Amino acid sequence: MTSVLPMLSAGGRDRAILQHKLTRHTMKERVERHYLKRCLAMANCSNYKAGTSLLDAKSRKGGLTDSLLVGSIEHSDVYVEKVDMNTGLVRWSMNVVGQLWDQSMDVPGVLNSHDHLQGGFPEFPFVQVLRSSIGASEIRYQHISRTHRCVRPYMPPPKMFLQFLLLLLALPFCTPADTITPTQPLRDGDVLVSKGASFALGFFSLGNPNHRYVGVWYYNISKQTVVWVLNRDDPINDTSGVLSIHTRGNLVLYRRDSPLWSTNVSVSSVNNTVAQLLDTGNLVLIQNDGKRVVWQGFDYPTDTLLPYMKLGLDRRTGLNRFLTSWKSPSDPGTGEYSYKMEASGSPQLFLQKGVDLIWRNGPWNGLRWAGVPEMNNGFLLNASFFNNDDEVYVVFGIVQPSILSRLTVDSDGFVRRYTWQESYRKWVAFWFAPAERCDNYGRCGPNGNCNLYTADYFECTCLAGFEPKSAREWSLREGSGGCVRIQGANLCTSGEGFIKVAQVKVPDTSAARVDTSLSLEECREECLNNCNCSAYTSANVSGGGSGCLSWYGDLMDTRVFTKGGQDLFLRVDAITLAHSKRKKNIFHKKWMIVILTVGVALVTVLMVSLSWLAKKKRKGKERQHKALFNLSLNDTWLAHYSKAKQVNESETNSELQLFDLSTIVAVTNNFSFTNKLGRGGFGSVYKGQLSNGQEIAVKRLSKDSGQGVEEFKNEVTLIAKLQHRNLVKLLGCCIEEEEKMLIYEYLPNKSLDSFIFDETKISMLTWEKRFEIIIGIARGILYLHQDSRLRIIHRDLKASNVLLDVDMIPKISDFGMARLFGGNQIEGSTNRVVGTYGYMSPEYAMEGLFSIKSDVYSFGVLLLEIITGRRNTTYYCDSPSFNLVGYVWSLWSEGKALDIVDVSLAKSNHANEVLRCIQIGLLCVQEFAIDRPTMLTIIFMLGNNSTLPPPNQPAFIMKTYHNDAKSPNVGACSINEVTITMDAR
Repeated sequence: MTSVLPMLSAGGRDRAILQHKLTRHTMKERVERHYLKRCLAMANCSNYKAGTSLLDAKSRKGGLTDSLLVGSIEHSDVYVEKVDMNTGLVRWSMNVVGQLWDQSMDVPGVLNSHDHLQGGFPEFPFVQVLRSSIGASEIRYQHISRTHRCVRPYMPPPKMFLQFLLLLLALPFCTPADTITPTQPLRDGDVLVSKGASFALGFFSLGNPNHRYVGVWYYNISKQTVVWVLNRDDPINDTSGVLSIHTRGNLVLYRRDSPLWSTNVSVSSVNNTVAQLLDTGNLVLIQNDGKRVVWQGFDYPTDTLLPYMKLGLDRRTGLNRFLTSWKSPSDPGTGEYSYKMEASGSPQLFLQKGVDLIWRNGPWNGLRWAGVPEMNNGFLLNASFFNNDDEVYVVFGIVQPSILSRLTVDSDGFVRRYTWQESYRKWVAFWFAPAERCDNYGRCGPNGNCNLYTADYFECTCLAGFEPKSAREWSLREGSGGCVRIQGANLCTSGEGFIKVAQVKVPDTSAARVDTSLSLEECREECLNNCNCSAYTSANVSGGGSGCLSWYGDLMDTRVFTKGGQDLFLRVDAITLAHSKRKKNIFHKKWMIVILTVGVALVTVLMVSLSWLAKKKRKGKERQHKALFNLSLNDTWLAHYSKAKQVNESETNSELQLFDLSTIVAVTNNFSFTNKLGRGGFGSVYKGQLSNGQEIAVKRLSKDSGQGVEEFKNEVTLIAKLQHRNLVKLLGCCIEEEEKMLIYEYLPNKSLDSFIFDETKISMLTWEKRFEIIIGIARGILYLHQDSRLRIIHRDLKASNVLLDVDMIPKISDFGMARLFGGNQIEGSTNRVVGTYGYMSPEYAMEGLFSIKSDVYSFGVLLLEIITGRRNTTYYCDSPSFNLVGYVWSLWSEGKALDIVDVSLAKSNHANEVLRCIQIGLLCVQEFAIDRPTMLTIIFMLGNNSTLPPPNQPAFIMKTYHNDAKSPNVGACSINEVTITMDAR
């Protein structure tokens, strides 16, 4: 190592040392690092001396006379120390490119300064002296990401032990990496992380890599999500950006040493001013050790509202905190949509496009925003509204701190509430607005009322006492022109009054009057005494209602809600008021007639039912057996469902046996728990052994199942006439007293779900065995759809309804929900939707339409379960995320389909076959039935290597339940599966 700048003594005064471990950088590492180029000119240096023994630079302003430079060079790395009697010893590592890097290069040298101090660059005079000494033509500063800045006493190298001891004592004085200080700026390439590692501050680029922005983003999630941008409309077109504390105490963003942006606030003292990134995502400029905030980023939001960020107006300063969308997802510049507080009247929030109003969330009614009835405190968020002489704003808090949630105004013109789903590493829209036609501001114009729920053909109606302003536009379903008062209506001291318009979003309150001291009755009197008063309601609906909110003039942007709306009292003339009362009386009379009629009918039905039940109990057991058994197998009953073919009754009856209840009780050990094999949708299944040694499975219908009788008849009739190796065999039945049972052949391996959803048993299913099971199920369904004498739609295909015999041959069971089709029938419909959530096709679950393609959809879900070993219904009892079908599609579209494959298949050599089956499964679960293949096509696909069509995005059926009096368990959610029945109203 050749000495360039020999060490000289600098006196005996105590010195501090700012030191970082020096690191060597190869040329490749230097290229990969981010360079901040600055070509510096000589500044504030009147004379200097370069020599082999001493470098001294004296500033015109003084202060550097007690400083000296010492250093050494090894190849192209120069290590330089500046010893200053006032500030201590500072160490830099520099690299010279050019003459010192390669003596053969006929170009001037370039000095690259690796700043290891995080306290700024070396002072100009010293660097210029070094540059002059080595013949460098320019200086380039390379930033190295900082972590901590520590101050510790300096001791000579021989006293290493004492130096180490002093270092330990100085550790508490380390400054964390969440602050910017006058000596510690933030350069392009730096990342400032909040204390709890929730948010980060730094430079970033989006669509255009030459546009550099300073922003805040979530630090602890995989997807970079920017929530605040400092220079959104003025990006830096290179990497020269530096964010630092100015000499006057302001936070300043520099571009090539020129100020680009500043906090521009008055700071009383510069020395104790720092910028800090808080764990809320707020960048604050603080003084006096954090006791005084002089500026904060939360006062200047961009497109995102974070928890505990104010959204509203400071009436004292005029500061209006509102959200503005980005120009596009890749351009954070100020977009055309904004979400801001309108403070006049009763304050409310508006979504605007420029000056045009898009959506209004209504005034705060003490519980929620009047236009957001689905908003309930305590589930995910807690909203707090403040309105006083100083300011008006709303703040949202998070109930569970572990949940990440944000409100944004997106560039497509929607306000969305997002929550982070860590399991899928993505943001999910929890809520958005506007969500429907009636959400659009002024959809039905002044004095119009938008109602999506009762409109026959047009959602707009006029409020009572009003008529369409333009009958022609109204007939063309254009309601924005609104309504006007009916001609001749007298609303002043002529017997006028108020009628209640229930469950509405109250009109625009920008010009409304608010008096919190009045009761609702006092509000009515005040409105009645003012002829210009159009309507009134309670200002606060909590605690029974209080305050007065009244309108004077047109009523704009009123709509109807099914629940969560507010009652509006509308001023009408005497004629309209009398007409309304007559309609109300007629309505009440009609309801009384309906109630009495229904009551008499119910009593009559009850009496007839009791009489029929009493008569039924008097019948003998043998007669009951024969009657019910014949009813189950009679071809006349069967013809009600199908006109396909007449089935020979004697042939059918000869295949079934009628068992006595006493026999079944004996062979199942009185239905003991040890004999219980499981429980299905309408009862339990028990194992038994007949006197001849044959093992049987007894399906016992639950006595309290209101649906069981019809399904019992259905299953007996259908399965008795079916013969296929992939269908379970029915041996007989038992009908006695209140008991109804089906007797099947016993299959020792139970159902398919006991294997594919068991972490231990699933390893027994090799890919070859799973493929055989898939083929067997497909052949069984094909037999039902095409090859049997009757076309049958199963309607409840799932893993628990596929049984496995001793050779692991699959057999489809449980035909209680099946339906028969005639020879030419291809589709049916029902008002009574039955089946299992997760396996039902969209058209069946939503509209009651079923066909052979409904079974194809269920087969596709089952195929994906067999491959993945995961339930389609496991994940989403309480989550708005996708089910298994959605998860497989997401991975398939990303080319990662094998990531979902069961781990026991991960090392198999059948990746292509597995991918082919996944593709077939996705083809089976297409959203529209016409896009799904038939079972014949599916078997052809499984049996050869022909090219398959690409699948479209499948249907994702979200879990929604409707209570049903006949089905007390409807809406229940288990970790395994939910069988549901929905009757249309």
